[in-house]
Amino acid sequence: MDPVFGAQFGDYQNEIYLGGLSGVLPTMPMVFADLEERARAAMPPSVLSYVAGGAGDEFTQRANVAAFERWGLVPRMMVGAARRDLSVDLFGLRLPSPLFLAPVGVIGLCAQDGHGDLATARAAARTGVPMVASTLTVDPLEQVAGELGDTPGFFQLYTPTDRALAESLVHRAEAAGFKGIVVTLDTWVTGWRPRDLATANFPQLRGHCLANYTSDPVFRARLAKPPQEDPQAAVLEWAQIFAKALTWDDLPWLRSLTDLPIILKGICHPEDVRRAKDGGADAVYCSNHGGRQANGGLAALDALPGVVEAADGLPVLFDSGVRSGADVVKALALGATAVGVGRPYAYGLAVGGEDGIVHVLRTLLAEADLIMAVDGYPALADLRAPGAVRRTT
Repeated sequence: MDPVFGAQFGDYQNEIYLGGLSGVLPTMPMVFADLEERARAAMPPSVLSYVAGGAGDEFTQRANVAAFERWGLVPRMMVGAARRDLSVDLFGLRLPSPLFLAPVGVIGLCAQDGHGDLATARAAARTGVPMVASTLTVDPLEQVAGELGDTPGFFQLYTPTDRALAESLVHRAEAAGFKGIVVTLDTWVTGWRPRDLATANFPQLRGHCLANYTSDPVFRARLAKPPQEDPQAAVLEWAQIFAKALTWDDLPWLRSLTDLPIILKGICHPEDVRRAKDGGADAVYCSNHGGRQANGGLAALDALPGVVEAADGLPVLFDSGVRSGADVVKALALGATAVGVGRPYAYGLAVGGEDGIVHVLRTLLAEADLIMAVDGYPALADLRAPGAVRRTT
C-alpha cells in the first residue's frame, strides 16, 4: 500500500510540501475543476461526453453538486483530535476509510491504454479503497478481481432479462473473490442523455465494455457464432437482454443467488428502504446515478437523511455529486456508512493513469482527514453525533 496507510491520511500534504523543498512540484491537479479541465484535453470527445454528461439539461447532475453547499460542519474545539480514525466495518470487513470507487461503466475506456478497469483495481490495491467493478468492463471480471490484491472488491450487477445469465455473472463474481453484489435498480433502460444523442454514441452498441458477456458461457450459448466471429450479432444479443425492470417480487430470487451481501443501488425513498430491509437486502445504496439517468429529480444528498433514518442501522452506501473531501465528510455526517466517488477518479485515470486515481483518492482522504482534525472530530462516530452538521440554507 502507499505510505499514507501507515500514517494519517492528511500527511499527504506533508509529502507534497516536502517534495516542493526539493523542487518537485505536483503533476496532478488538486481540485476537481482543474482535474476536469485537464481530462477534457486527455479524453476522446466520445468518452468525455459519456462520462461528463447527464440526463436532460443536467439539472439533477448540478443539483447533486450544489446540495453539498447547503450543509456545513459545526467546529468543536479542545477535543484532542491529533489522531483520527476513519476506519469502518462493512459486512465484516475492516476498511481503512469510508471511501470507495463507485462503478463507472466506461472506466475501461478512460485509460490511455484502454484497460482502465485493471488500472482502477490496481489503484484500489495500492490505497485500500474498495472498488465496485461494473458489469460493463473492458476486461473480464476475473482479471479485474486479480488486480485487487488484499483490497476488497464488489461486483455491480445490471440484472439481465435472462435469469441464467444473471446467475452466471453472480457466481463468477463470487468465485473471483468479490465480497458483495451491488444490484443497480435504475438502469434497466437508458435515460435521456442529449450529449450522447447529439453524437449518436452509445459505447456498448459499438462493442465496447462487453467482456463480461462475451466471456460468459451462458451468454455465448445464446449466440449462433462465437463473439469474435460475429461481433455485431453479440452486440445485438446484448442489447436485447441487457437489463430487466426489477420488481420487489424479484428480490427473493436475487437473494437466493448468493450468500454474499446484496446491496440495492438507487434507493432514495424511505419506503423503498424498508422494503429492501424486509426483503433481506444487506445494505442500501442511496444514489441517483450521478444525475445520468433521470433529470429533474431530488439531489441524492437531500434524500440521504431520510434513507438513513429508514435504514435504522442497515448500512447505507452513498454517491452522486462527490467532488471533494469536504463532500465526503458531509455525507458521512448525514449518516452514510461509506461514500463513493465517480467522475473525479475517472478524470484522474484519464490524466494520470493508475497514479492519477491514487492521487485523487489520496487528496479526497487527506482533505477529509484534515477537516476532521481542524473541526474536532477524531472519529466517524463523533462526526455522526447530533448537531455535527447543519443546514446552511
